[in-house]
Amino acid sequence: MTSRLTISEFARLVGLAPSALRFYDDCGLLPPASVDGSNGYRYYAPSQQSRARLLRDLREIDLPLAEVRLALDADPAELAGLVRAHLRTVEAKTAAARAAADHLLTHLTADHTRVVLGGPEIASAIRQVAPAAANHTTTPTPEASAAVLAALDCVLVEVGADEVAFVATDRYRLAVRTVRPVEFGGAAGRVLVRADELAGLSRWAAAGEVVELEIRGEGAAIVRDGESREIAVVDAEYPAYQGILDGLAPPVCRVVVDRAALRAALEGREVVAFDIGSGELRIDGGEPLEVVGSGEARIGFTASLLAAALDVSVGPDVLLEICAQDRPVVVRSADQGTFTTLVMPVRLDG
Repeated sequence: MTSRLTISEFARLVGLAPSALRFYDDCGLLPPASVDGSNGYRYYAPSQQSRARLLRDLREIDLPLAEVRLALDADPAELAGLVRAHLRTVEAKTAAARAAADHLLTHLTADHTRVVLGGPEIASAIRQVAPAAANHTTTPTPEASAAVLAALDCVLVEVGADEVAFVATDRYRLAVRTVRPVEFGGAAGRVLVRADELAGLSRWAAAGEVVELEIRGEGAAIVRDGESREIAVVDAEYPAYQGILDGLAPPVCRVVVDRAALRAALEGREVVAFDIGSGELRIDGGEPLEVVGSGEARIGFTASLLAAALDVSVGPDVLLEICAQDRPVVVRSADQGTFTTLVMPVRLDG
């Protein structure tokens, strides 16, 4: 390979346009190896290819020039840290843009969105998710804003052609249940409805083989056998729950345990300490419960929060996925993959 490359030759090798190379020269990020004083032609050295390709890759992820300047001369560990920090920023902006777009599209296209669901399925989803919503009529949180409190009192219903998701959280527990629609028409969107109002309709909905969920402008309704029940829609910003789910680290401990036995062991307790390992789970050092899975963990829970998650699970067994002592614990129904609960652990003394 020649020791001197024209700007066009170098551009082809590194995947950058000549105009981009001129720009990066002007910015001081990638000056040529030499410049012909008589005609101003730029020439590059083969050794500059790795820097140029790194510059290309950094710009492809939209890293700002100020950070590119730091990244080009950083060691691998520092560079990885800069890229991860930028990725978090991009993901946060994307989530915010998606939420804003969903909100806008819901109002622009919500003349009539109609989704047909099985009556027993929607009733089951409501019963599983609604208890995770906050109830600030009895447990006020003065430090939170009125808008936040209004959202946490609600169930978020996200409708789409492939699935309908029911979501509720009180910031200590998060419950998500998805249901596959029988029919779907209109635009995908989301609505917030009060958890207590939705829960009051679950038994009525369960009596129908199918029910229709309709979103019309600023309102919503559930229709069963030709009878319509209106649902008030709450205008509030809901927490970005999907980011929480996507941000979960891989579990270090993943075990299946008998749901009824675990629930009984929580009775009458306030805070419990779990010690998991060697095929067993001990609560506060008591009699062991048999578990199947892998990993070891010591972690604490508020007994009532974990009990509530177990109460709405389905089947004889429950799966616990633990990634850290201070991160949400995933509680999955072993017999129902469409329902997931996250429970925040508590700090254990010592």
